[in-house]
Amino acid sequence: MAAVEVRDLRKSYGGLVVVDGVSFTVEAGEVFALLGPNGAGKTTTVEILEGHRRADSGSVSVLGFDPATHARAFLERIGIVLQDAGFEDDFTVLELVNLQRGLYPRRLAADALIDRVGLSGKRKARVKTLSGGQRRRLDLALGLVGDPEMLFLDEPTTGFDPSARHQAWGLVDGLRNMGKTVLLTTHYLDEAEHLADRVAVMVEGRIVALGTPAELTAGQRSVVVSFRLPRGIAVTSLPGLGGTPVPDGAGWTLATTQPAAVLHSLSGWALERRIELPALEVRRPSLEDVYLALVGAAEPEREDAAAPRGRA
Repeated sequence: MAAVEVRDLRKSYGGLVVVDGVSFTVEAGEVFALLGPNGAGKTTTVEILEGHRRADSGSVSVLGFDPATHARAFLERIGIVLQDAGFEDDFTVLELVNLQRGLYPRRLAADALIDRVGLSGKRKARVKTLSGGQRRRLDLALGLVGDPEMLFLDEPTTGFDPSARHQAWGLVDGLRNMGKTVLLTTHYLDEAEHLADRVAVMVEGRIVALGTPAELTAGQRSVVVSFRLPRGIAVTSLPGLGGTPVPDGAGWTLATTQPAAVLHSLSGWALERRIELPALEVRRPSLEDVYLALVGAAEPEREDAAAPRGRA
């Protein structure tokens, strides 16, 4: 049985539709990423799955429960890591983990869990002394302390440095290996590509793409040729490449379905002039490329403006 089943889910606020006929499943033991720009409807969708909001119509099943009933057996089997959780600042890390641990019939050992999220040296530190990244690690610990079958992770690595992010990725990989089901929202596309078994992209309340990261990127016919030009060489002096290069940081990129022809033209042009093309590279589209093609650069504020703030 699927861990999550969503069928034709709909939700509106004041006549503004924010979730418009969404359907998907999450298999048991799967890491599933829900992506989309601000206002896409993903936060409302996740809050309905968690039981914090009620759908207007459609059906939702999480671990065999209707989340809207707030059944105790359901709440005991899920863990939630909010994007911005509030803490009692005068508690120590260990005190807070033990306090949360006491709420669950099934629980993980506090000391082992603190070690697992990378807070070994902060057991006795008061929450008010923690950095932003350390607070996110504490968020993770509190979400895991009840040994949940399913974990909701909302932007879990916001504020993490690169090392901490990779440590958190290892933690999620470990949860998958333990058979846990994880529903992840993130704005880091490399994070979704690394962690997720499958990805759904939401735009304006609807799912516009669903599949494994490999399936989504394989659907793109073009590849990207990137390069930099030596100082003093204008992009207008390049030969015809079957398309127009676009600026990308200090260099240029060109999406093409004929990378061999583009490379032949570029290299021949450079050899004739006895110049080098630094950082010449051909790469397949990443999940980020696919995402940007689906949603564009604009991020509307539709959902944030319509939905009541906080968990309700």
